[in-house]
Amino acid sequence: MGKNGMKRSERIDRVELMRTFVRIVEAGSLSAAARQLATTQATVSRRLQSLETMLGVRLMLRTTHTTRLTDDGERCYQHARRVIDSWLALEDEVGQTEDEPVGVLRVRAPHAFGQDQLLKPLTEFLQRYPQLSVEWMLNDRSVDFLGDNLDCAIRVGVEVDPATVSVLLAEVPRSVVASPELLARYPAVKTPEDLQPLPWIAISSFYQRHVELFHDASSAPARVTITPRLSTDSLYVARNTALTGLGVAVVSSWTVQDDIQEGRLVHLLPEWQPAALPVHLVYPWSRYYPARLRRFLELMRKIMPEVTGMRKPLQ
Repeated sequence: MGKNGMKRSERIDRVELMRTFVRIVEAGSLSAAARQLATTQATVSRRLQSLETMLGVRLMLRTTHTTRLTDDGERCYQHARRVIDSWLALEDEVGQTEDEPVGVLRVRAPHAFGQDQLLKPLTEFLQRYPQLSVEWMLNDRSVDFLGDNLDCAIRVGVEVDPATVSVLLAEVPRSVVASPELLARYPAVKTPEDLQPLPWIAISSFYQRHVELFHDASSAPARVTITPRLSTDSLYVARNTALTGLGVAVVSSWTVQDDIQEGRLVHLLPEWQPAALPVHLVYPWSRYYPARLRRFLELMRKIMPEVTGMRKPLQ
């Protein structure tokens, strides 16, 4: 009875079967779906077979190398997506009072302030909602919501995918900085053109071969061609190597505020500013958003402009 009993139990849990089917479609394979659901590929395959048996149709065509939806599978996916959204809405509305968030929220944030300024509000958020858990994943790679099984992501200074929902939260002012030791070896920097002969540290996510600086009195930016001694995708690496005198860097102002005040770095041409970086919260479009995502969006809207080093968007 063990195996047969298990199969009958899974056939009864129709919502779970549909959730598994949707995850297979969106993850792209049974093995990827199994990883995201923290189960085995055999379990995922068995659930798919149970759903196909229940509906009396073939939902997916599977070969050694590919998996694709049948026409019935495509219709089933669209219906299953709506059923799951409705079920999530029911759980939120009936299962908890005052729309309290539950479950796991999976968030990707940049390393730089994901491990610094946002930790206090994140901790307070979790303390406020004891039935909520957060997976807080820090990296600056492009976002694959389905492949990485993410609910939302905080993105800084990157173009936003028009296929997603994007909410502008704040801006990050930036500064051009260099160490006094480096500047002592070169003529005084009085104009943007004076920056070009200096060695540079590039943050590859935002600038690599040139920087643009803006002056309040001029609508046209000054474009400075640079030759990086070091290129990195880490804000902290750029700041720390600038401290050693390796080169000039354009960094988020909050990371070097104390260094400038204490004389370890010099803020060059403060009247010429790099464009501030926009901060967005992005998430995939859906017919329904669970309370945990809605509450997190409310938190980010409220606190992000007040986080150290941020400001309200000027536009």
